[in-house]
Amino acid sequence: MPASAPGGPVLSVVIPVYNEEDGLAALFDRLYPALDALGLRYEVIFINDGSRDRSPGILAEQFKRRPDVTRVILFNGNFGQHRAILAGFAHCRGERIVTLDADLQNPPEDIATLLAKMDEGHDYVGSIRRMRQDAAWRRWASKAMNGLRAKLTRINITDQGCMLRAYSRDIVSLINQCGEMNTFIPALAYQFARNPAEVVVGHEERFAGESKYSLYSLIRLNFDLVTSFSVVPLQWFSLLGMAISAGAGLLVLLLLGRRLIIGPEEGGLFTLFAIAFFLIGLALFGIGLIGEYVGRIYSEVRQRPRYVISTVLEQRE
Repeated sequence: MPASAPGGPVLSVVIPVYNEEDGLAALFDRLYPALDALGLRYEVIFINDGSRDRSPGILAEQFKRRPDVTRVILFNGNFGQHRAILAGFAHCRGERIVTLDADLQNPPEDIATLLAKMDEGHDYVGSIRRMRQDAAWRRWASKAMNGLRAKLTRINITDQGCMLRAYSRDIVSLINQCGEMNTFIPALAYQFARNPAEVVVGHEERFAGESKYSLYSLIRLNFDLVTSFSVVPLQWFSLLGMAISAGAGLLVLLLLGRRLIIGPEEGGLFTLFAIAFFLIGLALFGIGLIGEYVGRIYSEVRQRPRYVISTVLEQRE
């Protein structure tokens, strides 16, 4: 959807929602005053990602209270956070678009910090969480994976797990033209940005509920990110295969030389087992890696819709 005509919103805030009934009231109490204080024409787009609690009803009530600045998109199922954001991008009308999680871990008041950075001429502003309030294992795992992903994809985002980010209309329009079924929006935007920047933002404990990202979900997200933006793992595996083949050839020559010089020797059975298990494990890893890329191709060629919208609550102009 193109940007709005003169008099439309300048700022669009896109917020995916999944089972957040206990924290939505607190979100509304902080979000709208923070946006009102900016003195800009704005809209807030909530995308209900198939919540199984009372979140859809609460969002509908909020739409009735603030229909002039509130829009609600209701999915008919759970399609994932990034697809929910893509739906928000497809419907937003602002010249600047900010994404925000609904759990209040990123303070809505920090939206002003991102917009101030955009005023300096940046078309994409990421964020770095100050004194993260997550569990220790999540902080360590996030730091390690951020470094690994940066080496694999050449996308230098300091804190890839923070969803509080600001995008220009041009970048969102480019993202809307992309047709991938699975993608990582901050990394995709970084590739399109001409002048990206990052700012430090606050980070608070969840107001209510639990994180929707389990350990398995985080692993899947990292697989999606790496396989969406890089073929380096395949190249590394090819180089490893060549190195092992060269090493195996040298081992054969060494054993042949010993056989000719020393004569028959008692075989190292357990050594052979260890080598065999290593090579079998390596082969299975390679098959799994190739399977990730093949599976991604399979998802794309089916050309199924990214999401299905059941209802859009908005005030007609």
